[in-house]
Amino acid sequence: MDQRTDPLTAAKAIVEAYLERSMVPDPEGASAYLAPDFELVFTGARRFAGPAESAAFNAKRYAWVKKRFLRTDAALDPETGDVHVYNTGYLYGEWHDGTAFETNRYMDKFIVRDGKLIRTDVWNDSAEILLAKAGLAEAEL
Repeated sequence: MDQRTDPLTAAKAIVEAYLERSMVPDPEGASAYLAPDFELVFTGARRFAGPAESAAFNAKRYAWVKKRFLRTDAALDPETGDVHVYNTGYLYGEWHDGTAFETNRYMDKFIVRDGKLIRTDVWNDSAEILLAKAGLAEAEL
């Protein structure tokens, strides 16, 4: 079985290609992987219409940011035929104050249907790190 016939391998490749385009950032290129009714939900239930909006949000938070992939795993939902893809790793980049970071954990969950992304849920440690930098963290990181 190869990528053209294995839905899990194909879905993982779609997710990684989307993430690579998103990190450029190339919102237009990343949008090619999206279904028309795509949903993008960030930590804190922030909803975005697509990669251009999330890139604009990231530009407010980071001077620049990229993802270092650790794993990409996939599971087929036998009832719907959707493939659930999980990509996890570390964000690295620079805050607007010039401080570099490289150990900001993230976990993204994707749903792939008919070769297109229909939903992405994004979680990371950025808010906790920013709270700690501001002296507002409830516990040490």
